[in-house]
Amino acid sequence: HIILRGGKNPNYDSVDIALLEERLKEDNMDARLVVDCSHGNSQKDYRRQPLVFKNVVEQINNGNKSIVGMMLESHLDSGNQKVSDAESLKYGVSITDGCIDWQTTEALLEESYQDLKG
Repeated sequence: HIILRGGKNPNYDSVDIALLEERLKEDNMDARLVVDCSHGNSQKDYRRQPLVFKNVVEQINNGNKSIVGMMLESHLDSGNQKVSDAESLKYGVSITDGCIDWQTTEALLEESYQDLKG
């Protein structure tokens, strides 16, 4: 499978995915796509992940069969923190990339489950 994580620009929308599907078809390759809702696709703003996620769910609901998965940066609490002072680290907050919190993740998964079982 191919993971779409964006770059200078996002690459998760239906136009970008259709272009990739066509390219893979030309090369006689199956399209099995996983969309990373973080990184370049969220324009490096973890708070935009739900927008990306919902867009991809909509594409699947509209009949896209190539998208086989999505990835989220998620943790117990939102945001991230520096490791400069181990004493001040907050439990449940990422020390790497910014993350959406568990409550947001759970709501996204429940909502998408309802949307996709349609």
